[in-house]
Amino acid sequence: MFGLKPSWLTEVAGWYGMIALILAYALVSFNIIAGDGLPFQLLNLTGGIGLILVAASKKVLQSVLLNIFWALIGIIAIVRIFI
Repeated sequence: MFGLKPSWLTEVAGWYGMIALILAYALVSFNIIAGDGLPFQLLNLTGGIGLILVAASKKVLQSVLLNIFWALIGIIAIVRIFI
């Protein structure tokens, strides 16, 4: 389907993605970082990419599509920070 096989690298990417997204949410929720700032957006973008990799390797289309949109939103937000 996606041509990506499960491996220890895709597992590490998935664990990183999960941790990054939870960390981003927690940091914004407790007013440690701004929700419209670069650190938040980078955590969301890289977290989404990590989850795309693990979901693609396990052929979980719903999660792949969700995280593609998650990452695209992060890319657009990052671009808007620099414009």
